[in-house]
Amino acid sequence: MTETARTDFHHVSVLLEETVAGLVRDPDGIYVDCTLGGGGHSHRIAEMLTECGRIIGIDQDAEAIAAAKERLKDARCRVDVVHSNFSHLASVLEREDAPLVDGVVFDLGVSSHQIDTAGRGFSYMHDAPLDMRMDTGKSFSAYAVVNTYREEELDRIFHDYGEERWGRRIAKFIVKARAEKPIERTGELVDIICKAVPKVARQSGGHPAKRIFQAIRIEVNNELGILAEAFQTAVHHLKPGGRIAIITFHSLEDRIAKQTLKELARGCICPPKIPVCTCHHAPEIRLIGKAKAASAEECGRNPRARSAKLRIAEKLP
Repeated sequence: MTETARTDFHHVSVLLEETVAGLVRDPDGIYVDCTLGGGGHSHRIAEMLTECGRIIGIDQDAEAIAAAKERLKDARCRVDVVHSNFSHLASVLEREDAPLVDGVVFDLGVSSHQIDTAGRGFSYMHDAPLDMRMDTGKSFSAYAVVNTYREEELDRIFHDYGEERWGRRIAKFIVKARAEKPIERTGELVDIICKAVPKVARQSGGHPAKRIFQAIRIEVNNELGILAEAFQTAVHHLKPGGRIAIITFHSLEDRIAKQTLKELARGCICPPKIPVCTCHHAPEIRLIGKAKAASAEECGRNPRARSAKLRIAEKLP
């Protein structure tokens, strides 16, 4: 990858100061950035660490890794960048000889760079091949979802991952269109979606393709399926007093984050009718305050921040 490609990687980290302030408690500690991206959070964390500190950055996007390495090359702490998916967090920490760490951050969803790079196929605003792979080394892409999933399967992901009320009708239109020829480009898919959604419904609620593209992207990258286990793994590898920070951008992600942290913070899990606790189940974490939203000022600078929520929890002894 060229120097230009690395420095052109653009992604504005949301809730940056709030996340890092809530995460970093030990300037000599080990911190894991599970969604390294362009290195925004890691760069700010590095500024708070001493030479004894360490950052382990994980990302599945080769372009992100190149950009992050460039951005973090002058960090005074140790920086180790790993090309992987955070679903493999346990094995990554084992290979990095870091069984216990001081903090873990997840900045979920798709990056600004991935959306803005037309050729990646993430955006309904640019005509491009149907791709949407965060890890371009994988073979499974949006093309496979759109052209091989049965109508019922398309309807399911549009409903579950996009919360799209016209999902069944859109699925029907897609199957009909691909019977004539494969759907190869995002522009073709957008046209089909617009034809499927009634005109009166297209006049409100944003672009009719927005939720469908979100649903397909989530399916291609298994974004939701890996979250709960990854959060649990992160907590398991925290030192006592270590913290986990999770930034979400839509209700599906946030629901999983909220429920997983709530379960890990629970004490007794005995049935309500039992008068005396017999499970002796102890909470693993304590929640640090309520979920935080971005300020009006940040939302004005970066519209993507409007839907963001930050949740932080601390590992108990």
